Amino acid sequence: MTTSTDAAGWDAGALYRLLAWTSPAYPIGAYTYSHGIEYAVEEGLVRDRATLADWIGWILRHGAGLLDSVLFAESYRAAGDGARLAELTELGRALRGSAETALESRQQGMSFLTITRTAWPDPQLDAAAGRLGEEVPLAIAVALAAAGRVPLEPALTGYLHAFAANLVSAGVRLVPLGQTDGQRALAALEPVVRETVAVALATPIEEAGSAAPMVDWTSMRHETQYTRLFRS
Repeated sequence: MTTSTDAAGWDAGALYRLLAWTSPAYPIGAYTYSHGIEYAVEEGLVRDRATLADWIGWILRHGAGLLDSVLFAESYRAAGDGARLAELTELGRALRGSAETALESRQQGMSFLTITRTAWPDPQLDAAAGRLGEEVPLAIAVALAAAGRVPLEPALTGYLHAFAANLVSAGVRLVPLGQTDGQRALAALEPVVRETVAVALATPIEEAGSAAPMVDWTSMRHETQYTRLFRS
């Protein structure tokens, strides 16, 4: 059986897998997390389309979006190096700013590995999961699935698009906003995603950092928020 490949070297099978793995329908529970946006809405920090896009843009540029992207790129490049992946996994577990966002990353990572290893059998992914255990951050899990199958830059772009789209979806439900405003917010985040991918690909993990204290604060306050729809 042959596959078609475009001028950039894209294999149709690789594109198919990337679309599946980053789809909102992929059953990893992403829809249950807001990354602190639920409390930001309660406090009036996020109240309309513009403030939602700004808030998520900051997360992408300066918070978990950037940290995850650097971690993704490093893990993708280190696929097959068990010792290095163990170091990155330990670091990834420590990078989250609150208990809820740590759960957000860990639970989705575990779910991603479980469903992907079942639906898309892969000895390389099985071996990595066996070495790293169950608490693998989502960014590392997706990077390992993509490594050697999907080119790094589009794989990371797909990962960040899915991250941003999930937060937009949470904002649409919480503010609330209409679906058109949600898509306008997601469109406004396109250059932010491209910028974050470019920065991440050029940033060594040792130089990665975050500057999103308000996001961490809203996540911590969400832990004791009286009425909650989301797990983070």
